[in-house]
Amino acid sequence: MSVQQSISIENVVASTSIGQELDLDSVAFDLDGADYDPEQFPGLVYRTNDPEAAALIFRSGKIVCTGAESVDAVHGSMDVVFDAFSDLDIDVPDEPDVTVQNIVSSGDLGTNLNLNAMAIGLGLEQVEYEPEQFPGLVYRLENHDVVLLLFGSGKVVITGGKDPGDAHRALDAVREELDALGLLG
Repeated sequence: MSVQQSISIENVVASTSIGQELDLDSVAFDLDGADYDPEQFPGLVYRTNDPEAAALIFRSGKIVCTGAESVDAVHGSMDVVFDAFSDLDIDVPDEPDVTVQNIVSSGDLGTNLNLNAMAIGLGLEQVEYEPEQFPGLVYRLENHDVVLLLFGSGKVVITGGKDPGDAHRALDAVREELDALGLLG
């Protein structure tokens, strides 16, 4: 199985703004399914079902979408929110700018990893490994904006990407580095 086939997106977080303040008490009252408890969380939570995601809507008009499984699902979920706003006579810009903030992906290198040897081989400047605190090795690739969490089982969590391809490039890069160090099974 190629590295690309073994990566799956777990969560996409994106943000946007409708450019106006909102009365969240009123929105929560009028928006079916909205969850708003300002003593627990300052935003209103609105879950969409198709696609599945949660929109965190703030008084400032900023919206954070989380829990989507793809960039397309983020846009679909935001469209559901914008349509609901329009139904409530809340003005929404024609094409609000939706910015992907973080993509969390998971993958598998297909072999068990010696995290102690990796911590030394990859260099202490880019690695955090404290097995008493956390069972994985945290690796910050030099020329990538992502962070990888590598586990002894070979499983990998990649976070910090802004594009789905970031995880593929990062996993390919770490595979090459580990192979060059003789640390891949």
